[in-house]
Amino acid sequence: MNDEIPILRSLAILLSFYLFPPSNYYLYFNSDFMTAKSILPETEMIASAVQFINSTASHIFLTGKAGTGKTTFLKNLAKRTHKSFVVVAPTGIAALNAGGVTIHSQFLFPFGMFVPDRSITHDIHQAGNYYTSDMLARKHPLNSARKQVLRSIDLLVIDEVSMLRADLLDAIDYRLKAARGNFRQPFGGVQLLLIGDLYQLPPVVKQEDEEQLKKYYNSAWFFDALALRQSDWVYIELDKIFRQTDDAFIRLLNNLRNNQVTLEDIAVLNEYHKSPAEIQNMREVITLTTHNYKADELNRNALQELKTPLHVLAAEVDGDFPESMFPVLARLELKEGAQIMFTKNDNDGKAYFNGKLATVTSIQDDEIEVSMAETHQPYTLKKEVWENKRYTINPTSQELDDEVVGTFEQYPIKLAWAITVHKSQGLTFDKAIIDVRQAFADGQVYVALSRLRSLEGLILRTRIDANVISTNQQVVSFSQQYHQPETLVARMQTKQLQFIEELISKTFEFDTLIKEIAYIKKTNDVSAAFEEDSMKPVLEQIHESLNAEIQNTQKFRKQLTELLQSNNKDQLLSRLKKGSEYYNHFLYSIVKLLVEHIELVKTRKRVKGYLTDITDLDQLIGKKREQVDKAQYLTQNILEGNHEFDFSHLAKEREKERYRLLEEIRTKVGLRLMKEQKESRGRKAKKNKKDEPSTYDITLTMLESGMTIETIAKERGLAPGTIEGHLAKAVSANRISILKFMSEQDVGTITHALKEMPEGFTSKDLFTKLGGKFGYGMLRAVMNHTGIQSTRQREESL
Repeated sequence: MNDEIPILRSLAILLSFYLFPPSNYYLYFNSDFMTAKSILPETEMIASAVQFINSTASHIFLTGKAGTGKTTFLKNLAKRTHKSFVVVAPTGIAALNAGGVTIHSQFLFPFGMFVPDRSITHDIHQAGNYYTSDMLARKHPLNSARKQVLRSIDLLVIDEVSMLRADLLDAIDYRLKAARGNFRQPFGGVQLLLIGDLYQLPPVVKQEDEEQLKKYYNSAWFFDALALRQSDWVYIELDKIFRQTDDAFIRLLNNLRNNQVTLEDIAVLNEYHKSPAEIQNMREVITLTTHNYKADELNRNALQELKTPLHVLAAEVDGDFPESMFPVLARLELKEGAQIMFTKNDNDGKAYFNGKLATVTSIQDDEIEVSMAETHQPYTLKKEVWENKRYTINPTSQELDDEVVGTFEQYPIKLAWAITVHKSQGLTFDKAIIDVRQAFADGQVYVALSRLRSLEGLILRTRIDANVISTNQQVVSFSQQYHQPETLVARMQTKQLQFIEELISKTFEFDTLIKEIAYIKKTNDVSAAFEEDSMKPVLEQIHESLNAEIQNTQKFRKQLTELLQSNNKDQLLSRLKKGSEYYNHFLYSIVKLLVEHIELVKTRKRVKGYLTDITDLDQLIGKKREQVDKAQYLTQNILEGNHEFDFSHLAKEREKERYRLLEEIRTKVGLRLMKEQKESRGRKAKKNKKDEPSTYDITLTMLESGMTIETIAKERGLAPGTIEGHLAKAVSANRISILKFMSEQDVGTITHALKEMPEGFTSKDLFTKLGGKFGYGMLRAVMNHTGIQSTRQREESL
């Protein structure tokens, strides 16, 4: 009976809060008691979203009216979650703004519509630009790098999800399942965070795709995706509006949003209509209009009216940065007196923000001075750099990383006498001229008006007609059906317990690893790939070790689940701690064996496919160790009511351990290779003394094994400069890529300096110009790589 008291007390508290929820409290659960912590009402939904992300596996649709902080939430997410995640968006600009990548580039989708029907056997391309899961697997397979990224994540964030079509979300579902080898769970077991406002940007459906889409989906909206229908997910709406404070304006915007606009609302809006004569003399105010051609025409005419000289400022584009992602014009036309708008926030301070207006006062030799709107504060513009990134897995630390593949450098401004309503999304204005007489899309009037802080800043160029105000009824119905904030508290406890059960089940099983090894063995003839007997059984040894643990893991999972269900928290955490220590030690022994095998395979020829497969296996085992690391801490924090936890110390420990292991193994492999070469030279000496490897051949072999220049020098008893000289010679002979031992950044720095060197320069001149940062061997390597030679090199080549 005593055991039932905590449970009854919990149910009583839950019922009282469920029936009479106080507005300024939010509940944090554990398995056998509850605590209520007071938080500010305006952060309640944000706290709820963070808790669902960190302590459940539920998919989340995070929405909110304009100005409720969705963008800020995304920007702060990395600081608030322990989960590994990537950010994707439907378009290049949306991805750039979100700090992520496009959906198509991350998942390697072809353009066209995804058909969720595997029974189609004929070539569907004959009927249009369509593709199926089978076609993705056969004609558009994921490369290893992208597969590794998708295997490493716990959370997939999709921003501007209102633009995401249902079929594309189902294609994402298939890709995640295939990449992770998990077809049992929607999205391969990855949690989704879908961010956006359905009342703003709608999905685009081409006319030729409409009929095909209707065969499989109730609508094009993401919420009708088949995979999402099979999933557990929650609807969280950020309800505190930060942009507007005027209750009457907020009520009017809500009526527009919910298709409940009244004649009184229309009359209130039209009170702000101004005549062309009144508008003509207005300064420091922007026009929001419905069509691109209207905005372009207003800007072009206003620029032409200025009698000052025209200046054209070109952007600098480096690397992979497609035109579709250009955040501002690559060819910016400006005149003194032009009205401009900043297109991003000031990174260095608070001089400007995205949407801030200013007037150009001076243009001198690419130096632009502006006067800020309202304050008239002078400011000298600086160019900004936008980065195009791709997600990668660091080969050494096995951690998810992002790599800059291209940059775009330009002044962060655009002409801003006018912009379209579409491009105004996310911006805030104190004052704006609005022209929505020709509104053509659902929600367009709402988006335009919601850019303003208050009605006092509204200037209507044309009167608003009730006929142009519309909101998609499917969106309204969906929101009304799923927006149930009063149920979030009750669902949280259930989902947290489910999450811990799934965590235990997922962490302490090796089925995925065993299947991966079986696949590698099936697709690679390891017995024929290597002459050395010692290299053939490694995969089999790992396979046997994992198989031997199957029964132990089954018993351990059963034990933990029973302890969880019986609310025996202390014993559960104690068993988790001991089990985690055991399995970490067990997996580390496998990692050591596999990493040494990988380093040896790297030195062999004709094993590229096999090397890719075992590198993927190494990543999977690393992910498994990360799960084991976190299981104990996650369970403890959730049961104790904490919903934000920091695992950075675990990642740092693993990274240090990985670096130590690689250094130890690469040294070991390098010594083994030296011994093999010595024995090989001894055997061949009698037959042909000319075949004896040179000193620089030995250096190359050791580098190929993964050893660093410093380690090679130490093992061979030579100076690092000597080793660098060997490598410079190898570059000249096209025997090795310079990027094997130098970073792209260092090569770029030296190349840039080389191009600035005068005719007849010497290596010493270059060394001095670079401040002695690089040794002569490195300088010669880059000169050999670029073909730009010093005087001495040219003389030696003659």
